[in-house]
Parts: sequence; structure tokens; C-alpha cells
Amino acid sequence: MKVIFTLTILMVSIAMTLMLTACEKKGPAEKAGEKVDQAVEETKEDLQQTKEKLEDAVKK
Repeated sequence: MKVIFTLTILMVSIAMTLMLTACEKKGPAEKAGEKVDQAVEETKEDLQQTKEKLEDAVKK
């Protein structure tokens, strides 16, 4: 019984280590997602600047 428990713990530990190692590498989908996130963030910033300019123009 102790041997089975020890082997189970060992296998779970190895599986978790492999999953964590795999998470460090960025695949093409993750890289593309980061580019999309960056583009969205830049667009939000541009829209915020445009909004501020329009508000200033309306106030004049």
C-alpha cells in the first residue's frame, strides 16, 4: 500500500513539473493573443486621446 501511494505521489509530481515547464514556452496562439491584446490597448489609448481632444474642442 505504501509503495502504491509513493508511486502515485511521484507520478503526480512529475506530471505537475512537466505541465509547469510546458507553460513557460509561448506557442503561436499565445504570441498572437499578446499582439491582439497590445493592439486593443493601443486603440483604447488612442480613443482616450481623441475623446480628450474632442472634449477640449467642444469647451472652446
